[in-house]
Amino acid sequence: MAYRNNRSRGGFHRDRNPAEKRGLYVEVRNNDVNKALRIFKKKIQEEGILQEYKERQHYVKPTEKRRKAKQAGRKRWLKLQEKQKVDRGY
Repeated sequence: MAYRNNRSRGGFHRDRNPAEKRGLYVEVRNNDVNKALRIFKKKIQEEGILQEYKERQHYVKPTEKRRKAKQAGRKRWLKLQEKQKVDRGY
């Protein structure tokens, strides 16, 4: 019986090109760390990583999720109604 090594199935992480970047990253140019940090925070926000982290801090029952989603929807609807009321002038 012939044994297959992991290389034939694409294993071994060390075979990857070290220049290949994975995940989120930001290059620091001209030693401008503050700009790189701002860009990194923006990318994190767009990806929703912090939001997901906060959601996973503790278990929320499905009924609680539904209740919060309904409250958020109602809040959005009321905000829209208030905006339309101001736009129409009454």
